[in-house]
Amino acid sequence: MEYTPRLKTQYKEEIISSLKKNYKSVMEVPSLKKICINQGVGKGSTDKKIIESAQEEMSLIAGQKAVVTKSKRDISNFKLRKGMPVGVMVTLRGDQMYEFLDRLITAALPRVRDFRGISSKGFDGRGNYTLGIKEQIVFPEISIDKVRNITGMDITFVTSTDSDEEALILLKKLGLPFINDNKKPITKEDSKISSLEESPAEETPAEESPAEESPAEETPAEESPAEETPVEETPVEETPVEESPTEESPVEETPKKNNKLEEK
Repeated sequence: MEYTPRLKTQYKEEIISSLKKNYKSVMEVPSLKKICINQGVGKGSTDKKIIESAQEEMSLIAGQKAVVTKSKRDISNFKLRKGMPVGVMVTLRGDQMYEFLDRLITAALPRVRDFRGISSKGFDGRGNYTLGIKEQIVFPEISIDKVRNITGMDITFVTSTDSDEEALILLKKLGLPFINDNKKPITKEDSKISSLEESPAEETPAEESPAEESPAEETPAEESPAEETPVEETPVEETPVEESPTEESPVEETPKKNNKLEEK
């Protein structure tokens, strides 16, 4: 007997029968065409050992020999020239595609740190979904002792549909754990209702605030006359009266009159 992957038989027997109700023909039911795995090397473009180790790791993960991707043009900012190695990629189809997807769902994703599910924001608008993984250690085929650099990768699921909704339903049926499935998106009506509910709560402190501020405004009005009353300016006007030096003039004149009497 020929070996067939578990997800492939599940798709033919269960998924197609559950989805064909929404379509006129069985041929319109969406299907998974291929899975593309890409990994960038980064600074390893100048080191051949890093590229070789990345190629070996990718071939172990995918079960198929990986291909080295090369730059198509010269980029001076990244110190790249045309033909230099940039990363590694693999394209899976058929049975190998379903086997990789089964290992990804059952073994790799549960080993991710603080895994709570996959977000549904990775669709490109044409029915294709891209998943990012930060560490290649997640896959059990790789031993941590032999790893030189921890690098991530992008996994792209290409479907036969052009709508994201149909592709999302298909990937859910295949077993990919998406988060926020039960939560509804917030609409404009919900936002208006929430704003109306919050508005009276905000008006109550606004009415109380002026009542508290009113006595504070009266207090400086009562203090203002107290500041105007001080009569400390009056001695300033008396000082020039005390300093009148004009009174000394008759004192100086008296000796002059005595001198005239002596002369006579």
